[in-house]
Amino acid sequence: MRETVELAEGAALVMKRMVGTDGTAFPAHTASLESALVIVEGSCSITFADAVHELGVGDTFVVPAGEVHHVAGTPDFAAVHVMPRDIRFNFIV
Repeated sequence: MRETVELAEGAALVMKRMVGTDGTAFPAHTASLESALVIVEGSCSITFADAVHELGVGDTFVVPAGEVHHVAGTPDFAAVHVMPRDIRFNFIV
């Protein structure tokens, strides 16, 4: 299972809660602007073409703009994703 729920929205930033279970990956995508992922439960991996980053509770990762990546629980995680309000995502099909 994977789920994203909006937590808060300000003039410049949006915060969403991401939850992934059973190792289910969120779809691969790029983002127009950088954002930050803060792990609050469990662990996950964020995979890029040339690197895989393993994250656990308390870790924060700045996701760069324009790089194809996907996030998957190892096996389960919850995170807060903080991003600019005007960010745009391009999902890879």
